[in-house]
Amino acid sequence: MSLRIDRGLFKYDFIDHHAILCVSVDADVKEIRKRYLKIARHLHPDSSAIKTDNEKKLASELLSKLVNPAYETLSGERTRNEYIIVLSQIGKRLVQEAASIELVTDLGKQLASAPNVDLLYKSAIAKIAETQYESLQQSIHVIAQVSELNLVYLMRNAGKAFATSAAKPPVNSSTPKSDTAAAPPPEPPKEDSSIEQYLRRAQSLIEKNQFAPAEVELKDALKIAPKSSRCHSLLAFVYLRQNQLKMAKIHFDNALKLDPKDETALAWKPKIDKALGKQSSSPNVNSPPGTGNKQPDKSGGGLFGGLFGGKKK
Repeated sequence: MSLRIDRGLFKYDFIDHHAILCVSVDADVKEIRKRYLKIARHLHPDSSAIKTDNEKKLASELLSKLVNPAYETLSGERTRNEYIIVLSQIGKRLVQEAASIELVTDLGKQLASAPNVDLLYKSAIAKIAETQYESLQQSIHVIAQVSELNLVYLMRNAGKAFATSAAKPPVNSSTPKSDTAAAPPPEPPKEDSSIEQYLRRAQSLIEKNQFAPAEVELKDALKIAPKSSRCHSLLAFVYLRQNQLKMAKIHFDNALKLDPKDETALAWKPKIDKALGKQSSSPNVNSPPGTGNKQPDKSGGGLFGGLFGGKKK
């Protein structure tokens, strides 16, 4: 049986760990752990009631290749934070592509137009979770169905935020509130769509921890759209993952100037400011310009370890 999934969020070169565990995308760690333990008991050969050799083999594959990696990602603070950042970026992307997204399931179509999206989404997830792995042969199909619900939920929530910000009238230079008057006008939709391919490639590379080529994609995108907050925010995150904290700070600052509500920048900039403050007070404060951020990257600890808990191996 193939474990390949090509529906829902999986279509975007993204592994939907929430769908694999059948928990909502805003589930907390306790809920995720409780759900994982229930699935693991059902699939593990030592505790499972599964009898046939073929089903035992399939259960073992589902547990080792999908369920365990999903739990490891969503239960670790570092991996969970990185995963949620990418997930939020996909949510913004879905808003741009909403008109071209085709939904397969009736439940997904219903969720797309439901007045109370939160209630229907969470009740649907809870109901599906009751029988998700009862039929192992259908488990991949069920995961795909849940991922489609996750896609719609992200699109609906991101769409609300996008519509709210877009509905605000532009602020001219005569407005007395200096903080909003200094903000640049929103990016034209045409400009945003012109860099979408760069962002897609960059996001895919980030998910694979290929930060150097992701940096190239985002720099090229900024040449086309220098006032794209998404580009600045993603590039800052790439610099952050390469332990180039000063460059990350510059681009997070730019992202917040362009979009004061940028979630990635709001989440990480205070941590970078704190890390740079510690760095400036360390014995290496007199290091030549351009070398202070590169030294810790070789050891895998220091500031990089402080922000992310160590490098991935």
